[in-house]
Amino acid sequence: MQIICDGLDLSEAAIKVSRAISGKTTNPILEGIKLVADNDCLIISATDGDLAIEKKIKAEVKVEGQTVVPGRFFVEFIKKLTKEKIELSLNEKNQLKIRYTDSVGSIQCYNPSEYPGFNKIDSNDFFAMSQADFKDLINKTIFSVAVDDSRPILKGCLLEISENGINSVALDGYRLAYCKKEIKHSTVKTNVIVPARSLGEISRILEDLTEIINIYIQKNAIMVDLKDTKIISKLLEGEFLNYKQIIPNHFETSVVINKAQFEDALDRASLLSKIGQNNLVKLDIKENSMEITSNSDIGNISEKVNVSFTGKDLKIAFNARYFMEASRNVQDEFIKLNFNLPTNPCVITPVESEGFKFLILPVRMIN
Repeated sequence: MQIICDGLDLSEAAIKVSRAISGKTTNPILEGIKLVADNDCLIISATDGDLAIEKKIKAEVKVEGQTVVPGRFFVEFIKKLTKEKIELSLNEKNQLKIRYTDSVGSIQCYNPSEYPGFNKIDSNDFFAMSQADFKDLINKTIFSVAVDDSRPILKGCLLEISENGINSVALDGYRLAYCKKEIKHSTVKTNVIVPARSLGEISRILEDLTEIINIYIQKNAIMVDLKDTKIISKLLEGEFLNYKQIIPNHFETSVVINKAQFEDALDRASLLSKIGQNNLVKLDIKENSMEITSNSDIGNISEKVNVSFTGKDLKIAFNARYFMEASRNVQDEFIKLNFNLPTNPCVITPVESEGFKFLILPVRMIN
């Protein structure tokens, strides 16, 4: 193998695919990045067995070939050569020579035949939507996935795909996030569960663009096709919870509140709750105002926020972090908080649209 390419292109591609490198593995080759020189491009890829990312860049290919380099070292080294033209050449000892200006480095490589294959999805089942919408769909739900291993199926987001729309749902037993988006085209109607880690890496690679992308689905995998970049993830197997039974449709108390004011008040009040290590804040809603209080051994904080209020007065308590994480994923100026009893969940919805909803279970108050 022998190629010449731009250092910045190589660095950006290596950083991007390195997101799929395995952090914990007993197989050292999964810590590698595969390089394939073919035709007029260099194909760079990495995988941990569950997630795979491939990126193509232009290159002057003098000799076709392939190898697998130690991933993290290669990324750190190439990051320092972004202003250079780089020549990569592989010798008979499976060492990769990296030449730049009048200097040269050498890396001992792995045997590429031992590297897991990057199996692209060969399927006509796909849906198409804008990068920005898919990124927003992920970001509005992924923060609510479970992080422990007690129910592995909840460590992913449920994607419900139909002919003209897609829903994403995540829950962890204490909260639920739901978001829906329109799609431009679909040849498939199905439900799949995508691991949160994979969706997180997909979101980091996606950009806030209106460009339409295709997302392909087969029995056990999903592939996001960004032309020169492809991301493939295995799917989680099993039945997702019937989340529709969890979300109430009727509310006895509704509050419309300025999102920024609510966040600021929560942020200040939660300072004490963090010290108490329970993150508990209490909401007292009455007469078009909401009082947010928190207490600990060193003191107490009380914040009052004006609201538009309908229904019954209510006292209820929540984990402040859940409210903060939900609110940060809302772009609207105002949000609606919907309540029933102090033991029933709060449902956060936009005031004017129906694009998302967040559900948060309360904490039992001890008087």
